[in-house]
Amino acid sequence: MLDPVRFQKVWQHFGGHDGSALFTQLLEAYLQPHRAYHTATHLEACLRQFDLAQAEAEHPAEVEVALWFHDAVYVPNAVDNEAQSALWATQRLQQLGVSAVVIDRIAAMIVATKHDRLPEHHDCKLLLDIDLSILGQAPEPFDAYEQCIRREYAWVPKAQYCTGRAAILERFLQRSTIYYTSFFRERLEAQARQNLERSLTKLRGQQF
Repeated sequence: MLDPVRFQKVWQHFGGHDGSALFTQLLEAYLQPHRAYHTATHLEACLRQFDLAQAEAEHPAEVEVALWFHDAVYVPNAVDNEAQSALWATQRLQQLGVSAVVIDRIAAMIVATKHDRLPEHHDCKLLLDIDLSILGQAPEPFDAYEQCIRREYAWVPKAQYCTGRAAILERFLQRSTIYYTSFFRERLEAQARQNLERSLTKLRGQQF
């Protein structure tokens, strides 16, 4: 389960004296019943990956708080989840009097989890690699991840889902590297490509 003490520690870094109410709000968001993958479990996994890679960050507290907010708003059929999550973080950090430069960096990391453009700075690359670390896990947790994504999109007809999901996975495979940082590339790239190829084979077999 998500650790309120951990959240309080990173929130205090930005001047928040008591983050308990905000922690509760974030926890409630990540526990929404329509979520199957973008849950507190996913956030916990991201935080564990962050702990492994923390020394790679230029501004570790910024990366961590961006992780806490990166899926704070998640509606499967919405197109602005990342923007709304970034807005929530921005508003709360503004209330603490955090500088606009810092807030902009954090918001940019959250928006970047849409994974639709190249990240502009190192911490953003690191956060995106953390978010995609599931792709390079062993086959069993990766397959469980794919099943959870399907449950979140259970309302999409099977053939349509398979076509759309295959297109997303193909875009990751078409990159020169899936992971932007050497830390994650060296650990996870090879397994991620194997997992994606295997998933694509399944999806293509179910499109018709």
